[in-house]
Amino acid sequence: MNYYNEIKDKLIENEIYAKVKDYSKEKHRVITYFEIGKLLYEAGSKYGDNIIGKYAEKLTIEIGKKYNTRTLRSMRQLYFSFKDDIWKPLVSKLSWTNLLLIMPLKDKNKMNYYINQCLIYNLSKRQLQEKIKNNEYDRLNKKTKDKLILNNNLDIVEYIPNPIIIKNKENVEIITEKVLHNLIIENLPSFMKELGTGYSFIDNEYKIKIGQRYNYIDLLLFNYEFNCFVVIELKVTELKKQYIGQIQIYMDYIDKNIRKSYHDKTIGIIICKRNNEYIIEYCSNKKIISREYKII
Repeated sequence: MNYYNEIKDKLIENEIYAKVKDYSKEKHRVITYFEIGKLLYEAGSKYGDNIIGKYAEKLTIEIGKKYNTRTLRSMRQLYFSFKDDIWKPLVSKLSWTNLLLIMPLKDKNKMNYYINQCLIYNLSKRQLQEKIKNNEYDRLNKKTKDKLILNNNLDIVEYIPNPIIIKNKENVEIITEKVLHNLIIENLPSFMKELGTGYSFIDNEYKIKIGQRYNYIDLLLFNYEFNCFVVIELKVTELKKQYIGQIQIYMDYIDKNIRKSYHDKTIGIIICKRNNEYIIEYCSNKKIISREYKII
């Protein structure tokens, strides 16, 4: 079998396809690269790893400079990463640029997480790059990861990573609750994506009246996927037991005065400088969770 000629023919066909057809050309490219990856894998097994360098030297002259050693190695890695039957159907559903970001991750469970993120939310290269850079998968707890492996349904709080990344574009040095609040509002879309999916913004410093006094909820969101309100309180200290009581009152207020009968019960998230698992462990309301924040 002449591996080089078959690889060359597939690349030429792909170049022609890319120029003639706009529809599904990315899918065609990924499938072509997967098939070439298989040929390179077989050729390497037969002639040695340096065969890629020899093929690249000829292909860059005969077809184009982009088919260099690095690109051919990526094609072989594509095949090696996704050759198992369970992975094959996924290959053509992702873009080549996104695959280049996912393949180096090695851990199959981590790869699968980011693949599903791409498929569900149609992530661009930049969006996927940011998720990987921020270690989104690694910030999920073990229980969540185990459920993802088993394809079990997750509830709203299990999607929320720890710590939560909050962007500090102005490089503010002194972080007070007011400053933390402003940093979130200034980068609200980024913050809501950190929490997971399906969040919509209702208000910040949401005003409620309890007895004769007014109180202000730091952030009030609604999650349309889980059909519930989400109360968020911001603290720049370690989690304290009184914070639990405070957010519980706010959640009860929303449930009694805002929530409709067709809504699920309100979720409460305390975002704090440092978590205290003992306090959460003895909190009877499992709809209250705490997460640390990390300023970047």
